[in-house]
Amino acid sequence: MISRLRSDIRCILERDPAARSIWEVLTCYPGLHALVLHRLAHALWTRGLRWLARFTSHFSRWLTGIEIHPGAKVGDGVFIDHGMGVVIGETAEIGDGCTIYQGVTLGGTSLTKGAKRHPTLGRNVVVGAGAKVLGGFEVGEGAAIGSNAVVTKPVPAGATAVGIPARIIEAEEGVRREAAASRMGFSAYGITQSDDPLSQAMKGLIDSASTQEHQIALLWQAIEKLSQGQSLADCVPPGAARRENFEADKLSQMVGK
Repeated sequence: MISRLRSDIRCILERDPAARSIWEVLTCYPGLHALVLHRLAHALWTRGLRWLARFTSHFSRWLTGIEIHPGAKVGDGVFIDHGMGVVIGETAEIGDGCTIYQGVTLGGTSLTKGAKRHPTLGRNVVVGAGAKVLGGFEVGEGAAIGSNAVVTKPVPAGATAVGIPARIIEAEEGVRREAAASRMGFSAYGITQSDDPLSQAMKGLIDSASTQEHQIALLWQAIEKLSQGQSLADCVPPGAARRENFEADKLSQMVGK
């Protein structure tokens, strides 16, 4: 218990620049208080003391504004920042090192008792403020859920989910991700430099239109040379495309089609 408490305090000091001392974290961070009380409630739950476990979680909710069902499984080094309005359901599982901001719901979409109704978060997942993750699926390790996103399907490891309903942005190349990780430690509030798939799709369309204009100009140059009696081989300008390279499937995936 003491070692886990030390781990919780350490992760808060590492991820929250507003945390100034261990004493401040111990006394003024409701996310820490909610996790400590949840571990007590979960221990009671697994021992069959269901009412006492629920009452403990109910008291924790009154004290902290964070509702964690005693049946939920929470790993080490989890940081619930601010925390007001966070709701974590009975069959939810939260991996080590996850960061959850205020207003987050890890909810269920099934009414079947005993079924896996709530999501599973892999290690080091960041869930932005106000996000709703609904269903018994998995959010992969290192993924990020953008603020106010509504996620109803699995998120691959390292990917980002944004929007309503959430659209999946695949992980960026490893070099950029590692550089960002070493600089920031993690993505606060699930924000990335390219977290708007519609914007990215529009940029792709603009780039494609620009390329098409260039290719049309090259085509007219070739036609002019042909009209002057030059051979076809001499008429094709450098840089002329000989095959289609418009990535329609990639753009469709960005906008969730």
